[in-house]
Amino acid sequence: MAATGERHEPGGGPAAGRDPRRVRMVPGGPMLVEGPVEVVLEDGSTVVSDRWLVALCLCRRSRTYPFCDTSHRRRRRT
Repeated sequence: MAATGERHEPGGGPAAGRDPRRVRMVPGGPMLVEGPVEVVLEDGSTVVSDRWLVALCLCRRSRTYPFCDTSHRRRRRT
């Protein structure tokens, strides 16, 4: 990614007149991405969501990983 604020396609080419996707990091929670999105997983497989806002799991507790199911909110009783 360019640190100068320039937009680039995943191969280095410029994003021809398209608005950048907005991504928000939620402290202690998911990463919120304006959709639709295609997520490439570590094994090379892909999952797609056509929702207007997608919550991606960062804690890996989600049963619907890579999508967040709010499992990060659950707490263990001591």
